[in-house]
Amino acid sequence: MSSTRQYFRQSIRQRRHQLSREAQRQAGLDLVDIFAKQPELTCCQHIALYLSTDGELNTTPLIHWLWAQGKSVYLPVLHPFSKGHLLFLHYQLDTPMAYNKYGIMEPKLNKWLIKPAQELDLICTPLVAFDAQGHRLGMGGGYYDRTLSTWFKTGQGAKPIGLAHDCQYVKTLPIESWDIPLPQVVTPTRSWQWNVCSRFSQSK
Repeated sequence: MSSTRQYFRQSIRQRRHQLSREAQRQAGLDLVDIFAKQPELTCCQHIALYLSTDGELNTTPLIHWLWAQGKSVYLPVLHPFSKGHLLFLHYQLDTPMAYNKYGIMEPKLNKWLIKPAQELDLICTPLVAFDAQGHRLGMGGGYYDRTLSTWFKTGQGAKPIGLAHDCQYVKTLPIESWDIPLPQVVTPTRSWQWNVCSRFSQSK
């Protein structure tokens, strides 16, 4: 299973790296158009995003659009004491930034800027691949699976939305018991939605 998942990670990452600079730029703009049509945005104020890396769909236009709508944006920060967990810090243009151990930019830790995950309205997650059932394949660290586990079990708290290029879709992904499926994935061309919480209630 692990070798199969690693194959998907390598092949899908290669797909998105093959996108031209212009294709990446346009995809980021198109994402805003699709995201802006999501009805829940009207009542959402606190939205977690992430800064794109490794060929991920460019989130910068979406972040700037959300700011223009008066929304508060938060970025993930690796928890300094709880290994494998995330904190979410309020992000603005002048927020001091630093590279984490993965070489990804994140806000410098400041306890006054932390927003508990359960108090967020939306958590937009990165992903390597997604499939027709809403399963998400990440980079293997499990950070978002841990963050979203309470939401998946209870349906309470911040709703997760995956962001991805269209080329990151595959029909079926190899999944593990700890993988948290997504109720929604937004790409530059469409919004995919699934009722994943009902799967948990049916399995109890």
